[in-house]
Amino acid sequence: MMKILFYELKFLITVLFFWALGSYEKGFERPSPIQEESIPIALTGTDILARAKNGTGKTAAFCIPALEKIDSDYNVIQVVILVPTRELALQTSQVCKELGKHLNIQVMATTGGTSLRDDIIRLHQPVHLLVGTPGRILDLAKKGMCNLKNSSVLVMDEADKLLSPEYQPSVEQLITFLPPNRQMLMYSATFPVTVKDFKDRYLRKPYIINLMDELTLKAANQSVNNLLQFCESSGNTGQENHRAGLFLLLFIAKMLQDHRNRVFHDFRNGACRNLVCTDLFTRGIDIQAVNVVINFDFPKSSETYLHRVGRSGRFGHLGLAVNLITHDDRFNLYRIERELGANIKRLPHLIGQATFYH
Repeated sequence: MMKILFYELKFLITVLFFWALGSYEKGFERPSPIQEESIPIALTGTDILARAKNGTGKTAAFCIPALEKIDSDYNVIQVVILVPTRELALQTSQVCKELGKHLNIQVMATTGGTSLRDDIIRLHQPVHLLVGTPGRILDLAKKGMCNLKNSSVLVMDEADKLLSPEYQPSVEQLITFLPPNRQMLMYSATFPVTVKDFKDRYLRKPYIINLMDELTLKAANQSVNNLLQFCESSGNTGQENHRAGLFLLLFIAKMLQDHRNRVFHDFRNGACRNLVCTDLFTRGIDIQAVNVVINFDFPKSSETYLHRVGRSGRFGHLGLAVNLITHDDRFNLYRIERELGANIKRLPHLIGQATFYH
């Protein structure tokens, strides 16, 4: 009984501290369902496999308990957070820095495509929490530059992507550098069947959280704050928008990292409200002002659809996804509706002027 009361009290103190600082997202008044479900369990040291929609506060759900477990007087890497993209690594590390700024916790982000030398120099300074892509962290560990033997917590954000053929070999190699009694926390909006095998091999009696509910179109008559347009090839869409007289930003894989960082910064800070991007942008990027997503090219899988539409309506706010459907897309539409258990409705014939740019 005392143990339950202790963790309930610890959770309450953590949440109060979290909201008092106001360092995660301005305007939040209470923990989200995934945070309420996840944080108390994570604080007990239990492994977690959590499924929740994008924009529901998953980042804070694992950052808060991870930071709680760090002893800032012990200058070793104690928590590792794996993410699939550079942008998500930078964003997650920023959340951790904001949450831990009064706890003297040192956070480092490392990803491929950046200077390995700079990372090695940084690792000679205190690092308590390491956020990065699997390949880069594995490279540093193999070179002996990154000691993970004291890392008691491993977090996998966007776990479905991390367990794709592109990343899973690196993830599994990286686990061998961590202590055998580490705690593992896995979060994602989707969990394909490949996750079950990984869970059975690496997680110890995990606590399962599933907060997925039906995707519905709440409203089509709302003003546009920030707009995302997803497409297979951004070039054609960008040309169409320019011809329509719209100012836009492009975010695509072939851009240099510095350029991508600049585009991400400008869009987040409102320098431009219209961003044309490929699916590179779907992985965990959290910009709360985005309330409309347009699928210029309709996705072929329910997983891609879920990650795209999850860019809008973050943390309980109203969001709208508009799908441009061709005759050839109809079978993908029917299949995605069936797999997600969702009813993707037709837009009404008459839409209020507030829907469009002024």
